[in-house]
Amino acid sequence: MTNRSLRTGTVLLGAGLLLLSATACTTTNPFGPTTDTVSSTSGKTWLTEDGVLRTELKPSAFVTFNQENLRRDIAAGQGEYLTSMSVLLGVPVDRQPAFFSAMQARAAEPAVTTAAPDVLLAALQQTASPYLP
Repeated sequence: MTNRSLRTGTVLLGAGLLLLSATACTTTNPFGPTTDTVSSTSGKTWLTEDGVLRTELKPSAFVTFNQENLRRDIAAGQGEYLTSMSVLLGVPVDRQPAFFSAMQARAAEPAVTTAAPDVLLAALQQTASPYLP
């Protein structure tokens, strides 16, 4: 066997071992498990163990995802988004028309027209409180 053949064989053997080791390697997740991807910075999770949105967080989620439609319904004093929000807040059906009118009276307030979702939710909760059982 010549020196050249020995070098070629060694290079091929090294490449083969490298290929085998590369395909057999495993990696670990350096960031930890990602099973709870919907959590807040306060340490509360948005979901139950069953993966259902927690009841107490439904109003916040609803306002966050539907704020523009909700603002439109508030200005009109009626609509499916305002009705759904009143149900989430616990306003009884027989008191909803009064709640809708009260919210419509606040439609021009900055807390309703331009505020962040948490401020809008606070305005909705404050307005709903006299109508709750």
